[in-house]
Amino acid sequence: MSEYLQTERAQSWREELRKNIKNKERTEFPRVKMPEADPEIRSHNYEEVNRGLSLEQAMAEARRCLDCVSPNCITGCPVEINIPKFIKNIERGEILEAARTLKETSALPAVCGRVCPQERQCESQCFYPQKLKKEAVAIGYLERFAADYERESGNISIPETATPNRIKIAVVGSGPAGLAFAGDMAKAGYDVKVFEALHELGGVLRYGIPEFRLPNEIVDVEIEGLKKMGVKFETNCIIGKTVSQEDLQADGFQGLFVGSGAGLPNFMNIPGENLIGVMSCNEYLTRVNLMQAADDESDTPVYKGKRVAVIGGGNTAMDAVRTARRLGADEAMIVYRRSEEEMPARIEEVKHAKEEGIRFLTLHNPLRYEGNENGQVQRMLLQRMQLGEPDASGRRKPVAVEGDTVWVDVDEVIVSVGVSPNPLIPSSFAGLEISKWGTIVVNPDTMQTADSPIFAGGDIVRGGATVILAMGDGRRAAKAMDAFLKNKTL
Repeated sequence: MSEYLQTERAQSWREELRKNIKNKERTEFPRVKMPEADPEIRSHNYEEVNRGLSLEQAMAEARRCLDCVSPNCITGCPVEINIPKFIKNIERGEILEAARTLKETSALPAVCGRVCPQERQCESQCFYPQKLKKEAVAIGYLERFAADYERESGNISIPETATPNRIKIAVVGSGPAGLAFAGDMAKAGYDVKVFEALHELGGVLRYGIPEFRLPNEIVDVEIEGLKKMGVKFETNCIIGKTVSQEDLQADGFQGLFVGSGAGLPNFMNIPGENLIGVMSCNEYLTRVNLMQAADDESDTPVYKGKRVAVIGGGNTAMDAVRTARRLGADEAMIVYRRSEEEMPARIEEVKHAKEEGIRFLTLHNPLRYEGNENGQVQRMLLQRMQLGEPDASGRRKPVAVEGDTVWVDVDEVIVSVGVSPNPLIPSSFAGLEISKWGTIVVNPDTMQTADSPIFAGGDIVRGGATVILAMGDGRRAAKAMDAFLKNKTL
């Protein structure tokens, strides 16, 4: 227990709550509000927007948890964190124990506490919204709090690992799927090595998510924990090119997990997409987040538009448009063909974008871009849309309003309409079944490719998903590969 919790003020505060709060009264307390940086200030810097809970806030929020007999929040979590257990540890003031509980199933608790869409997963299954029509326990905020508290205390626990079995396992990609897989395999005693094509570790956590949402320091600490568990890392190594499938086999790797992601950007194939100033969201965020392209002295500086349009409505689009604002855009706008209610972006990300002055052009869809005599984009033609019947995704399909178009001036366009899987592994590894979308086909229960020692997960299988779903794939693959290899040696 921390020194703070032993102070007279803290003990008095805790006793007062203990005296006044009975289980049936827990539901009367409102959900905690996350402190945030001032929008006017933060829209001009890269400091983290969400500031984190105080100890008092976290303990008060933890007391809202009813410790349900059948905790559906656990089943709503793709990595199956024991949510009531870690929350009750926070309620008792045993914060380091809460962090250890998180690490039993999650390799990246400080990351997940920041970027996971808890409102659509664990929190959506909470008793409060399900039965009482009230706001869920702030599971994500509490996860972040416990992980941050442990890191800032300097007393970081490392999960126990089994006796080394000397079986070598290769992992392609150091994104969330690969890291989750590596962590679980290390716990099981395997000799794990992660191969990363880029010069920095973290995959999409590093190149795809800006520091105002996920600071690099957080990713570094999580990866350092995996290193202390025995996981090895090699950067600047492209599996399928620098190292072949045959090279891995010759080096004695008996299992392979492919978590190479979906780094191939999609475009709309409309006139003007080849103009200067039109680029993919992947390129834009990678250059800014990983290559310091925002620095004018960079070897590859990025163009800083003054009127920037980002096409799309997901979290990546929000990251891009908010980045453009921070790089000096006088006007940064989201252009999305559906309404705000259909946006796949997190509600929190939309809220933060609006607070930072982002303009939302919903029910609009680009038809073409036009440029000036130098080939620089200068305006876009937008088609006004209306919502029709639901499509296969369950969302109402956008339908063009005949003859209703509008020109909008822009000098930079960032296209964020989805990504496709990295084609290198599928094209260079023998025996893999590939879908028509370019994804690797696996058994969804085991993440195994046919009856082979190759497993895969994350965006290379899903074609684009959340961090936590990728981590769930990694954990499922680790469990199945462990069983596969043990059966193979019997």
